[in-house]
Amino acid sequence: MSRRHHYEVSSAWIGDRGSGTAGYRTYDRDFTSTSPGRQPIEGSSDPAFRGDVKRWNPEMLLVAALSQCHLLQYLHRCAIGGVVVTGYTDSATGTMVEDDDDGGHFEEVVLRPIVTVADASMVDRAQCLHADAAQRCFIASSVNFPVRHEPQIVVAPES
Repeated sequence: MSRRHHYEVSSAWIGDRGSGTAGYRTYDRDFTSTSPGRQPIEGSSDPAFRGDVKRWNPEMLLVAALSQCHLLQYLHRCAIGGVVVTGYTDSATGTMVEDDDDGGHFEEVVLRPIVTVADASMVDRAQCLHADAAQRCFIASSVNFPVRHEPQIVVAPES
């Protein structure tokens, strides 16, 4: 049985300085994205494309979505697989390559989760569950580039 889920996001450009897009340097790349009942996301283009360095850009949001999706799927796999996770951090990176025709594409994203488990007996299972989570991540299943995983598993110190 398949189920469908729908997501609503509205994005509005807020970078008109008074002359719209009359020239490449005459407008800001700033935008705001909203979804009902949630905090807005203030975005811009990558600073390499005249964007605001203080705002999220779409490329960062894609890497964040991949990292967050893996985190949530992994925690679910651990919860049903008998692995008690007490900490999880990830330092994800993405590599995008520009084409000669003003386009581009991601080459890869690498996730580097550091997972803390409650007991040393859980380390091997915790390591294996990353592959399971990777196969089930909705976002990773939807992109056309590799999403690699370099997980580290550590054991929580005894209290």
